[in-house]
Order: sequence, then structure tokens, then C-alpha cells
Amino acid sequence: MTRIGIAIDLGTSGFRGQALDLDRTGRVLSTAVTARHPLPGANVMDHLHCALELGVEWAQQVIVFSVNRIVAALGIDPQHVVRLAVCGNPIQLSIFQGIEIRDLAYAGKRKLEALGVVPPDRDARKIKAREIPGLALPGEAEVLIPPAVRHEIGADALAMMIRTGMLEKDEIAIATDYGTNAEMALVVNGTVYTGSTAAGPALEGQQIEDGLLALPGAICEASYLRGNAAPGTQDDCGRFGVRVLDEEMTARTGSTVDPCSGETLERGDVSAVGITGTGVVALISEGIKSGLIQPPKIKTPDAAIHLADGVKFSEKDLLEAGKAIGSVRAGHFTLCQEAGINLEDVEAAYMSGASGTYVNALKAQHLGMIPPAVKKIYQVGNTSLAMARELVLDADALWKMKEVADALRQHHCMFAVSKTFEKVYVLELSVWSDGLTIEQYRMFLKKYKLPTLPEISGSAEVVKTEEKDIAEVGELGLTILTDAGMKRTLVFSGCAGDSLCVAECPENALRIHEAGEEFAVTIDLALCNGMACRRCETICNERAFDWVRLITIGTGSA
Repeated sequence: MTRIGIAIDLGTSGFRGQALDLDRTGRVLSTAVTARHPLPGANVMDHLHCALELGVEWAQQVIVFSVNRIVAALGIDPQHVVRLAVCGNPIQLSIFQGIEIRDLAYAGKRKLEALGVVPPDRDARKIKAREIPGLALPGEAEVLIPPAVRHEIGADALAMMIRTGMLEKDEIAIATDYGTNAEMALVVNGTVYTGSTAAGPALEGQQIEDGLLALPGAICEASYLRGNAAPGTQDDCGRFGVRVLDEEMTARTGSTVDPCSGETLERGDVSAVGITGTGVVALISEGIKSGLIQPPKIKTPDAAIHLADGVKFSEKDLLEAGKAIGSVRAGHFTLCQEAGINLEDVEAAYMSGASGTYVNALKAQHLGMIPPAVKKIYQVGNTSLAMARELVLDADALWKMKEVADALRQHHCMFAVSKTFEKVYVLELSVWSDGLTIEQYRMFLKKYKLPTLPEISGSAEVVKTEEKDIAEVGELGLTILTDAGMKRTLVFSGCAGDSLCVAECPENALRIHEAGEEFAVTIDLALCNGMACRRCETICNERAFDWVRLITIGTGSA
């Protein structure tokens, strides 16, 4: 019997898993990724909110369901699995284990004591699969759970620091895992300053009208070429060329179009179906440089930029992306303040995650997502999945991770209670929503007695250690699970069957159908925007719709 190991990255925007042959040099057999996170909500804080309100046991069931779907999609016999390693932030790993999460939601020792919350031990753990309720693996299979560093900074951030090698280098360096929840670590004189910001889903291509994750068909890069008309005239918008991910997750040439009209000027090799976060970053950078974008406005006839194959980018999308971009720079700024240095003192930057891998690093720096004076920018791929893969191949690596976590001289900054973060993020929001200029930005920084925002100095050297987010998909290939989330169905007494809830849902997460003389509603939890939305409930004229009952009591299905 061939022994198989499974590595899974429990990301905040989706899960990624790989099967490995443990008897033949640990080669990758197959890869499966989900198109969404299985819990309702648009970001990690929404996921946490759901788990707090509806219970960790319920949230664990939803996550384990999705993990089982990944295992099934890998094309291997689950009975041959002897080891599973997972990696992710503390929220994801805590829910997966079914342990206390309230300490991750509330700041302050007194608050936690008042609630009777005892923070759990989030150290490295090796348990059996049978200890995770519902996990569809042999009960004796090992499950490896890496340690958190502290509070918000978990195994994924630790993996980022270890895999990049930044802890061994004599430089002031910052590493950022760009995604829905942007984890960052700044190393200064042997001390690690960590922080985490709920940047929002725009960096992963979500909450963008034509957005999607880094999947085949996603625009991952955009470049502007000026047309033949004189600058400033309205009769020529120039042209936008794009790069699009193919079935092998390789960026290839997409169509070139007129950004004002959407007219195809040159047909590309690959068709686009949407735009991912890296494409959004490139588009905004190029749009600002060309003058087509002047936040918060897009200077085209219909206030939108048109890209290949009908994909477009609106002013609403611009604001969503701006909020995410701004939170990253505010986080970097805050960590530098905590360390007693300025932004221009940072010498090297490490970018991980799908966004960090595929994004044009210099365009990201232009928007403030990388400190302005760095000499080198390293793009290092999905370090969380890579770390999980390393654990599968060598279980003892779990204890090596623990040694690193225990030895870190680290200082964690809670951005939620940081006055520096609050002030800088308000300025970032003003840039993207009100058109605050950089000169005004710097004036307010001076007023707040904060260091200035420096200009980009020189051109950093960009080093790509990985060309793809997932370097190897395996001989059985890549499977994309667009329906990896649990569905719940419930008959609502009093429902008129008018489908107002279906029409109101912004994510097309609902279906309604007859159930005898009444009507039943089915919800896809992975598509639902969660507790912060609930527009389906408020639109119901009969007040029959009960969102909480639907997703907790409703009959579960694939």
C-alpha cells in the first residue's frame, strides 16, 4: 500500500491542498483548491464573527466539510492517508481543531477575564484524525498542527518567516502575506515585530464585481500603452494589455483593448473570465500613471476601465481595492513606529501568498504596498502550503517550528488598538475615497507628529524565488472546486415563494423551490456574505426568512 500524505493551507480566502507520495521521494501527486472560503463572509473577521455567534462546533463542521471535499478531489484513496499537515492563521487553525476563539476576537486581559475566557494553548500539536469530528481520514492518521507565535500571528506567518530565511539575515526586512488577512513581520536587530490587518478580499480578487481568485482565466497583470492622440485629449484612451492565468496557472498574453470602449484591438492567446487581486493592483498603478485613474474617480466616459473579454473595473471596485491597499501601508507604517524606525529604513521586502507571487512588485510598491526604499523585493510563493508540505514529508519539522517560535524575540502590535494605525489608515481612506493628495497626506502626518511618507528611491531588484503560487501541481493535475462549500436547506413556514430574497442576494447564494405546499430555501455558505449582510432576511415581506435557522438547523448537503 502506497502511503500518502496531505498538505493543506487553510487560507482566509480559500483552501489549497496537495497529496504527496510518501514512499517515492515525497513527490506531489495532485492539487486541489477551493474558489472560496467555506464559512459565510467576505473576510476573516466575518468568519470569526460567524463562529462566535453560531458556535465553534458549527464552524468546525463547515470547515471540515470543505477539507473533506479537497481530500476527495485529490484523486487518491483516503484510506492510504497516514498524515495530514495543515497551516493557516490562528482563527482558521483554532476552528479546525474546535478550540476557544474568543481570545482572538476581544482585546484586553480584563475583557477576557470578565468573559471567563481562558486562552488555549496554540503550541505545536500532533493528534489523531479521529480527534477532529467528521474528518474523512483513517482514525489513526497523524494530524500535524504547527504553532502560533502569538495571538493573531499564527503558523502561516511563522511559515513565511522560516521559508523566506529572513530570520537568518542581517538586514532590516519586512515580510507580508498579501491576502484577505494580511500578516506582516518586521525584523530589526534580531527582534520581530508582527501585525495583522483584515485588508479585505479585494487583494484576492473578491468584492470586485468581475473579480476572482488566482485561478485559470484570471487577469493577473495589466499594462497601459498610450495611443496616438495628444496627451489630455479625449479621442484616444490608449490601450490596456493583460496577462491571464491558463489551465497550468501560467501567465500568458490576453487580449489588448481600448479601456474606454472595451473594443478588442489585438486578440490574445488566453481568454479572461475575471480579474484577480494582482491584476487589480497592476491596473490601478497603470491607471494612475496614465491619468485614467485619479482616486476616487475613473476618467473614462462610463467611469469604468474596460479590459479583455468584457471584464471591467468600476469606481466602486477602486474604493474596495483602495481600502485593502491602504491597510497594508498603514500596517507597515505602524510596525516601523513600533520598532523605532522609519519606512525608508527597511532594506528588503518579502512577498508571499498568491497575491505576493503574481503581482508586479514594482507596481505594488508604486501604490504603497511595499516600503519605498527597499533594495530587494523577494516574491516567494505560497509559504503556508509549502510549510505544510514540509511537515508532511518530515514530521519532526513540527518541533523545529516550535523551537523557532519559542526562540523569537518578538513584539506583537494589535492594529485594532494602535493610534498610529488608526491615524494612518484614516489618511489612506481619505486618499481612496476623497482624493486626498500626497502633499496633504504628508501635512497631516506632520500634524500628528509622525514621520513623513518618503518618495520611492531608485528601482529595487526583484527576485522571484517561485514563478507560481503553487510551484508543482502533480501528475494528476489541478482541480478547482467551485462548489466546495456546504449547502443548507430549510422549509420556511409562511414563505410566499416570491424569490425576493434570491434577487436581493449580492452573491447569488440562494435558491428557492417548492416543498409540498410550502417553499424551501437552499443557501451556499461559501457564497454567502455572512452576518454583516443578511439582506435576504430584511427583504422578506412575510418576515418568514430566518438566516440563522437556515444555516444552523437546515439540512446539510454537498
